[in-house]
Amino acid sequence: MLQNLGATAAVAEDVVRETTTQNFVKDVIEESRRQPVLVDFWAPWCGPCKQLTPVLEKAVRAAKGKAKLVKMNIDEHPAIPGQMGIQSIPAVIAFVNGQPVDGFLGALPESQVTAFLERLVKDRVGGEDKDLLKAADAALAERDTAGAADLYAKILGQDPGNVAALAGLARCYVATGAIEQAKQTLALVPEAKRNDAPVAAARAALELAEQATSLGPIAELEQKLAANPLDHQARFDLALALNAKARRSEALDHLLEIVRRDRKWNDDAARKQLVQLFEAWGPTDEATLEGRRRLSSILFA
Repeated sequence: MLQNLGATAAVAEDVVRETTTQNFVKDVIEESRRQPVLVDFWAPWCGPCKQLTPVLEKAVRAAKGKAKLVKMNIDEHPAIPGQMGIQSIPAVIAFVNGQPVDGFLGALPESQVTAFLERLVKDRVGGEDKDLLKAADAALAERDTAGAADLYAKILGQDPGNVAALAGLARCYVATGAIEQAKQTLALVPEAKRNDAPVAAARAALELAEQATSLGPIAELEQKLAANPLDHQARFDLALALNAKARRSEALDHLLEIVRRDRKWNDDAARKQLVQLFEAWGPTDEATLEGRRRLSSILFA
């Protein structure tokens, strides 16, 4: 699937390109007669440019061919910005039918960039991706891993940098035991986005899956616990093994039992593990909601 994502990313790159003084007429003037073209005037030394350009790329890709983005390095190609009177960057100028029609200066937040583009293309931007993401998340919650993966891949085909879709796809890989593919997918998330909630959830799920690989068969752990119900380590390991098999309710029962019997065991390990499970399952998952309620009743009884 990762190979397919690479191919779709290449297709998505068609709506974003660099231009030169020589190619400006072809890339901007002529192209704007087919659909609006945003020109991003930037320079390598410009900090705000580095903030704005990824936002522009994301918005234009979300427009799905209704607009294009052309980037021009003013240090290498000063003639065009000079003719247009560009004195401050980042500067974004929108062309329609061969003429500049709108623009803005400075690094605007994503919501304002999206609103600017929506005014330009006279349509909603990114709405379909949001709907697809909701459907993909719902499919994953219902254990339809293949269906969820297809939807996440469809989103990434249009927006390779969609962090929520990358995180969702990584969770699909985790659910099918494809640990290395999950790691590779999470590695595609930009450094600045690696603490976003969907990414943190995927990372937690990956860590749990890796922990479970060394635990041994569930039946052996159950026998060990049956022989000694006070063996908290066996109960702890069994909870992780059960979670790896999507038996969340049983995993929950065992970790809560440790907290109930001996909260301080192994430096509060059972409660900490529950928190990681809640993060991996997601805040709206039924097991998370039940687990938080039951944990609170134990801790504050």
